Amino acid sequence: MLFKNKLSIDNIRKNIIGINKKVILRNGKSTNYIYFDNAASTPALIPVLEKVSEFLEWYSSIHRGAGYKSVISTRTYDDSRKIVADFLNADFEKNAVIYVKNSTEAINKLSYRLQLDKNDIVISSLMEHHSNDLPWRNKCNTLFINLLKDGSLDLNDLEKKLNAHKGRIKLVTVTGCSNVTGYINDIHYIARLSHKYGAKILVDAAQLAPHRAINMKGNRTDEHLDFVVLSGHKLYAPFGTGVLVGPKTTFQNGEPEYTGGGTIISVSQNNVYYAAPPEREEAGSPNIVGAVALAESIKIINEIGMDNIKDHEIMLTKYFLENIKKISEIQIYSNTNEALIPDTAGVISFNIPDLHHSLLAALLSYEGGIGVRNGCFCAHPYIHRLLNLSPTEIRKIQQDMMFGRLEDVPGLVRVSFGMYNTIQEIDIFMEVLSYIMKNKKDICSEYKYISSAGRYEPKNLPKNIYSEFTL
Repeated sequence: MLFKNKLSIDNIRKNIIGINKKVILRNGKSTNYIYFDNAASTPALIPVLEKVSEFLEWYSSIHRGAGYKSVISTRTYDDSRKIVADFLNADFEKNAVIYVKNSTEAINKLSYRLQLDKNDIVISSLMEHHSNDLPWRNKCNTLFINLLKDGSLDLNDLEKKLNAHKGRIKLVTVTGCSNVTGYINDIHYIARLSHKYGAKILVDAAQLAPHRAINMKGNRTDEHLDFVVLSGHKLYAPFGTGVLVGPKTTFQNGEPEYTGGGTIISVSQNNVYYAAPPEREEAGSPNIVGAVALAESIKIINEIGMDNIKDHEIMLTKYFLENIKKISEIQIYSNTNEALIPDTAGVISFNIPDLHHSLLAALLSYEGGIGVRNGCFCAHPYIHRLLNLSPTEIRKIQQDMMFGRLEDVPGLVRVSFGMYNTIQEIDIFMEVLSYIMKNKKDICSEYKYISSAGRYEPKNLPKNIYSEFTL
């Protein structure tokens, strides 16, 4: 490993792959890339890559293999499940740790395995990523928790819906942390409410897991989390794996939505006997490398300490908000109350009224080498509410999008921090943003809209830009 000493917030930046990569600006000069798009995907950790490289020398197909490498691979794959369970403080004897591609597949899998029908109700929220909304819509009656004026969840509305439909609600499914505003939901309070009215709870922890500790057991018997999903690509392990953790009893009956190799005990021409979970839920050759990467990343996060990560990211968020609020034109859609910052992740969405979000994101990239995200972040209903769009406006936007007219589609610009980001990077961001604001008329005239790509870029791109890596 790069460091023999204990990994910490102070040295983790040196353990990020590609941390000092230079990118080409519009003026042809190069600068160190600043990555403020961690809510989409985090970069990989050097120790994770090293562990993967070490494992690849022993890589083999798992289960039922008598070969030396197969035994090592099988043991490694099975051991990784316990590391994930411990990370979530899940009861490993009662819960299955099921590997999938990502959180989206995990939620889809659960939506099939709960054996829902149109008489059942699942309560989601208007804050959700599409991945925790769309899988439920065609399988049951879906209700949505309303929002308060600040964009946070209205938990009084949740209890009203739970009480009004008591006995029919199979699941309450909420994000642990919004990928738009960074709000961290009180998942254990939501769990207590859900269990009070006879419903189970699923927490989409894809956005929460990199920023806060997760306790599936809870501190009280009624606040446990029934199901949790997360993704490795948001946990500094972008090697194509995700996890669904939930009671083994949920997966013991019925057929998995995907069947085939690895899911069965025995098959004859006339019958099928499925394996116990988690194996019955993992059809085909599994992503062993992804499991190794995720387990190693979790071990590193544990070594750094989630409380240390939390404190560092709170510090970054406070500093960012203090400075960006000095820009008079800025419209911020995330929490700006300093007292509530500990209850939010470092995910800040904003707009500048006379700069389209797509253009502003391009300006930050080509003028300053800063990577942010813009648009609706796979959370269209939430963005619609935050922007106070009317039903008529929403229909018009959808028509434009259906016909590829994206130039005027509303959205936001999002900055999101990881455990390795720094105050110095925020200072550079503010300098670049201030430069754009002071010179935006002249700078914007140098850009054009690419309708086929739905984005802006300089009218004159530097030679060989984006040629650093090709297949």
